[in-house]
Amino acid sequence: MSDCTHDCDSCGEACSERQGDPADFRVPVNQFSHIDKVIGIVSGKGGVGKSMVTALLACAMRAKGKKVGILDADITGPSIPSYFNLHETVEVNDAGILPRISKTGVEVISLNLMTKNETDPVIWRGPVLAGVVKQFWTDVLWGELDFLFVDMPPGTGDIPLTIFQSLPVDGIVVVTSPQEMVSMIVHKSVNMAAMMEIPVVGLVENYSYFKCPHCGEETAIFGRSKLQETAKEMGIPVLARIPIDPGLAEACDKGEIEDYPVNYMTGVADLL
Repeated sequence: MSDCTHDCDSCGEACSERQGDPADFRVPVNQFSHIDKVIGIVSGKGGVGKSMVTALLACAMRAKGKKVGILDADITGPSIPSYFNLHETVEVNDAGILPRISKTGVEVISLNLMTKNETDPVIWRGPVLAGVVKQFWTDVLWGELDFLFVDMPPGTGDIPLTIFQSLPVDGIVVVTSPQEMVSMIVHKSVNMAAMMEIPVVGLVENYSYFKCPHCGEETAIFGRSKLQETAKEMGIPVLARIPIDPGLAEACDKGEIEDYPVNYMTGVADLL
């Protein structure tokens, strides 16, 4: 309105610019599920190992005896099922979609578990992708879970926005790498979370260093990390620094992440 004072408390008009409590767009989980805590794993850019961190967190929580699920929201680049050697398509009944369960009991839903071939491309526009993510929340029979980890696609686009608005996200873990431009990218992810009023649990840096298996010397392959400075500037804790570990990479490729003897996310799981 042309004479708007922007004092909505004294105005009865229901205009499009009315300011007040933001609308609640959250959708209910299906009636057969109860999930105590939802944690999003995010990154500002691709290729930093976000899905691996998600899988390691799930394994660490499962080792603590928690009931755990992973919602693979990286619709166009799903990789979670392969880490757990899950390849058979999901089953559907009248009540909803049954997630696949790994050998240690981690429940997983991913588009790669619903397509005829794992290599089929997903050529969908943003609203369709966002709708699928909502269905993973509303139509999947998660049962009783202590933690649901959401592996988000990189960036701040449609799907992260849909998750932040539609799911009761309790906090996010931001995954990054040591490159120079990381500070700007981390700020974008953290600022988006702040705008959506989602708490940031902390930062995890992947590819931090390579430790020589012979002498134990640590080498910063991608240059000196500035994570501590970035974290201090934003007032966010550093949760973990993951080295370049060829053995872990091989375990992920073979679908044996649950068998790998070292879990760099154990300490992070203790904080959630």
